[in-house]
Order: sequence, then C-alpha cells, then structure tokens
Amino acid sequence: MFPLDYVLAVTLIATAPDCTEAVMIADREEAADAYDAFVTVRPVVQQLAVDWELLDPRETRYVMSRSEDFTGDLRLIRRRYGELRDAPPSYDCLRFPDRGMINELLKFNRDYRQYLEARQATETMSWWQLHDAMVECDRIYQVWDLVREANCDYYYVTVRRQALKKLRETVGELNFYNATLPPHVPVWRFARIN
Repeated sequence: MFPLDYVLAVTLIATAPDCTEAVMIADREEAADAYDAFVTVRPVVQQLAVDWELLDPRETRYVMSRSEDFTGDLRLIRRRYGELRDAPPSYDCLRFPDRGMINELLKFNRDYRQYLEARQATETMSWWQLHDAMVECDRIYQVWDLVREANCDYYYVTVRRQALKKLRETVGELNFYNATLPPHVPVWRFARIN
C-alpha cells in the first residue's frame, strides 16, 4: 500500500455519504479519468474499512469487490462511518459475560416476567405494582439483550458495534466502561423471607 493511496482512502471514507456525485466532472473524459483513479484505490478502501470495523471481513466478498459498484459501496461505507464513528470497538464486548451466561440470565428474566403476569391476573389489589415490576423487567431485558447482541460472533461487526453503542447510551459511559450492568431481574422487588 502506498502512503498516498492510504491518504486518499481515508479521505474517501471520511467524506459525507452524498458527496460521491460531486467527484464526477461535467466533461465525460475527465469523469472517466477521475473514476479510474478512485477504482485503483478500491482495495485500500476495502482493507481500511475492515480495519476500522466499518465492514465485516465476510462482507469483502461483495462490498468493494467490483469496480462498477464502487460508488454505491463507497456510499455504504461512508454512511457506516458516520453511524459508527463514535461507537465502541467490537472487542469492548469482552468486558461483559459471554453469550451462554447471558442466555441463562435472560431466560430467568422471561420466567420471572411470566410469574409476575400470572400473579397480576389473580392479585387485583397489587395490579399496578406488578405492572411496574414487569416494565422494569422488560427494561432490564433490553439492556441484557444488547449485551447478548454485542457478544454474538455470527453477527456482522457493524451490528455488534451498534449494539455496544446503544448499550453505552443506555447504561451510561461510566457503567459501560466499568462493565457495571443492572441485575438481570429487578431484585429490589423480591420479598425477603425470614
């Protein structure tokens, strides 16, 4: 990779998604020359997009693989750059529990919610308290579901990074970077037995 190709690739990726048409010049011959110049940098753009986690390595088979799709593929990468610019890297999921453990916690969450629903049908006096507990249970489920999505290896890296970004927004930066998550069920609702 030549340093100028790398600089051009960075510039192409970091430009706004709708600026591709501005590159095309009115004169057809000049436009063809400009297009050929960008097509030569295509493999560099593809590798840089993978390195920056804007493309999953599995996507390289069909994104930025054909010269005639360069403009559309570049628009896709630019859009992802805009969306994921401030998203955590995919390896940030390593600070959280693995998918197997998360699945068990989420199963318990759903079982507990079903228990609350069954109680709500029979205990009319505490209907609103049980409703609030179910809402809390659902909110907690959403947080843990984002953690599970971020830990899912068969999802594309962009999906996993979006889940991490949403998780960070949901729990706050301090909690995210300290891996402090809420309990998997609203334990403060549990009654103490003596």
